[in-house]
Amino acid sequence: MKVVTGVVGNDIHVVANRLIDISLQARGFEVFNLGVNTYLEEFLDAVIETNADVLLISSLNGEAEGWCREVKILKSKYKNLLDDVVFMIGGNLVVGTLSSEEIVPRFKDYGFDLVFHQVDLNTGLDALEEYLKEKK
Repeated sequence: MKVVTGVVGNDIHVVANRLIDISLQARGFEVFNLGVNTYLEEFLDAVIETNADVLLISSLNGEAEGWCREVKILKSKYKNLLDDVVFMIGGNLVVGTLSSEEIVPRFKDYGFDLVFHQVDLNTGLDALEEYLKEKK
């Protein structure tokens, strides 16, 4: 399975991004890592170019909400090219003290299938693998 990953927006958390990359590879995924400071449109273009199965966006500075509100809108611009792609986001997704119960539905409404706010990396990747098995 192919995964496009990277850090969204003006977030420069290189170490966390590299850990995600290593963890995905260790689980057998083919990874296309766009690095840090990545715009949403760059992620979607990379998913199409690589024919990826999963888009995994991360954010640690809490500004993902501002950068990712338009996922659903951008998906519609790409017509049917992204219909089978799993959209996942994880990390520290918002600034402030909102709970996961408030954050997860908000990001799902933005167009993400899997949302992990302040969840351990391996827990999130376990959930991704389970989701992919169920999707088949």
